Amino acid sequence: MLQNTGKLAGRTLFITGASRGIGKAIALKAARDGANIVIAAKTSEPHPKLPGTIYTAADEVEAAGGRALPCVVDIRDEQQIGAAVQRAVETFGGIDILVNNASAISLTGTLETPMKKVDLMLGINLRGTYLTSKMVIPHLLKSRSPHILNLSPPLNLNPIWFKNHTAYTMAKYGMSMCVLGMAEEFRGQIAINALWPKTAIQTAAMDMLGGEGVGRQCRKADIIADAAYAVLSKPKDYTGHFLVDEDVLRAHGVQDFDQYAVQPGHPLLPDFFLDEAPEMLAKQMEQHGATPAFKPSSTTPNSGGPIESTFDVIKAVINNDVVNATQAMYRFDLSGEHSGVWFLDLKSGSGSAGQGEPPSKADVVMTMDSSDFSKMFAGKLKPTLAFMSGKLRIKGDMTLAIKLEKLMSRMNKAKL
Repeated sequence: MLQNTGKLAGRTLFITGASRGIGKAIALKAARDGANIVIAAKTSEPHPKLPGTIYTAADEVEAAGGRALPCVVDIRDEQQIGAAVQRAVETFGGIDILVNNASAISLTGTLETPMKKVDLMLGINLRGTYLTSKMVIPHLLKSRSPHILNLSPPLNLNPIWFKNHTAYTMAKYGMSMCVLGMAEEFRGQIAINALWPKTAIQTAAMDMLGGEGVGRQCRKADIIADAAYAVLSKPKDYTGHFLVDEDVLRAHGVQDFDQYAVQPGHPLLPDFFLDEAPEMLAKQMEQHGATPAFKPSSTTPNSGGPIESTFDVIKAVINNDVVNATQAMYRFDLSGEHSGVWFLDLKSGSGSAGQGEPPSKADVVMTMDSSDFSKMFAGKLKPTLAFMSGKLRIKGDMTLAIKLEKLMSRMNKAKL
């Protein structure tokens, strides 16, 4: 665990959704320094399915060494936020840190998502984060150590993160866009950053999404709390970053991550918006005994067709020499008529290629329309031109992407 250093002693944190889960974990971590915690959440009476209330959380904060101010707040309600902010200032003399943690989730497609849920997610995740920030910022500008930390993901515009749950992704990315814009707007005045988990975190929401058995594939909320503590301890010029918990802690010398696991040694699920596609998350849940409550649509490519024909030629021309000269793992996320995920392993053995996820983490991810993919490997579309025109998106090492042109030349000689 990351040790407390006392840097948050006496500071006032306004944390939304702090009655349970990640919000409460961050509150307790700060409380051990002697911080003041405003617990801004809706649950004032015990919930039949969810643990804790603002009052039980307040008791835990004070037992940990902090001072607590429980406030009933629906962050869609401007008057409730305003009243809680005013109470915080009157009680503690100001606000130093805002943690926008409150969030709503529904992993459903466009036709399956009622507008009531769309409004809920946009109202809490996007509008609520923006509104709470707007009302707290005047007080942060008076602080010597002002911070805003949004629990939101890096902005990854790969369509795979939109197609199965467009409404949720828009709402969650709205929180990240608040970081993008406000960090620049208040640069030099307030540190504004985003933090996201590398793996699934055991919370009430994860239990509902993952179903029975998912807990042992998760880490505890303590890892987010430790990473948040590290970020909030930095000076106000540390701003505009989209951070991942494990990366933050590694930079602070933490090496043992098994201590954060619900079941040490058990395989862990990567969280959304990072490397693994939704289909792989569901598959991994099932492999390790969980029954996911969400069922993403399949991205399995159509059998036959031009993409499979292209990969048949690729398989025919790759060999040990190509692998030794390239040393890269490629993943292709294709959209359009022949959509799907394909891989090209030019890193191990004599190489391999085919449909589905690559056997190990990809060094280069290429996202494009399937028709442009066929043209590119047929020599009718240069990768550099495709990239410059926006038809090809590349994530990873660009030099490795360029090496593919040599393979394409060999394929063309094979009369693709």
